[in-house]
Amino acid sequence: MSSQDLDRGLVLDAVRVTEIAAIAAWKLVGRGDEKAADQAAVDAMRTALNDLDIDGEIVIGEGERDEAPMLYIGEKVGRGKGPAIDIALDPLEGTTLTAKAMANALAVMAWAPKGSLLNAPDTYMDKIACGPGYPEGVIDLDKTPAENVQALAEAKEVDPSEITVCVLDRPRHAEIIASVRSVGARVHLITDGDVAGVINTSDPTTGVDLYIGQGGAPEGVLACAALKCVGGQFQGRLVFRNADEKARATRVGITDFDKKYDLHEMVRADAIFAATGVTNGALLDGVAYEDGFVHTHTLVMNSSTRTVREVRMKRPV
Repeated sequence: MSSQDLDRGLVLDAVRVTEIAAIAAWKLVGRGDEKAADQAAVDAMRTALNDLDIDGEIVIGEGERDEAPMLYIGEKVGRGKGPAIDIALDPLEGTTLTAKAMANALAVMAWAPKGSLLNAPDTYMDKIACGPGYPEGVIDLDKTPAENVQALAEAKEVDPSEITVCVLDRPRHAEIIASVRSVGARVHLITDGDVAGVINTSDPTTGVDLYIGQGGAPEGVLACAALKCVGGQFQGRLVFRNADEKARATRVGITDFDKKYDLHEMVRADAIFAATGVTNGALLDGVAYEDGFVHTHTLVMNSSTRTVREVRMKRPV
């Protein structure tokens, strides 16, 4: 698949797919049923993908084949003709956010030429990310959070107190939070949605400089696809809690369990990334109904052209 294919053939298709999933999930906002909201988004996204002229395979999905009807790793989608692509997706990033009508729920998808996305197993990953404009290697997963804050502050030519670090609000991150605050930096805690958390480092208007923490490995690949389009740095290392999780990794071809991945090892070719807001958030507006029309707000990025577009759609219900 060429860069031209990425630009002309698939960008609008990507927008349509995430729009459809977001609208389906939005109908269950605030209803307290996480599974129903997730299932609605999955069903809508699968239907939309299968209507496209692509030869697609899910490499980052909702689990493995025995967990269907979710969009599972290894599932084939599309009509089987057209470009062969790897697909990473999270039909509803923020199921809890959706069920509770909280901010920042998204429908998210990325695709790239076949064989170019890391087949990350459904395990945890230690992550660190920053936006563009810094010397390569300014952040390092093997440094302490405090050391990373200081390195980024030096590169930015500011005091560490002017650095803001986004962290998922989890008990496991207590040491990270303490380390960040020990050098005077701010901590911006989020309840869910670490794809958006990573992407926020690339947008100066969010005020987030750095993302640190442990979250889902599949979300790490999705976030890398976005950073690939706009620039930035990312490092991740898979975290395994038991033998079953190591077995999952082995089944998708991972043999070095301690490997530290950078952005370009996780997304090895040009990629398209699309995210549509389900609920209002810092990154995107949520789905809205008004005067018989449905409104959506989508961010779509293309690394082959280094373009970032905001797409607002309005159509009759």
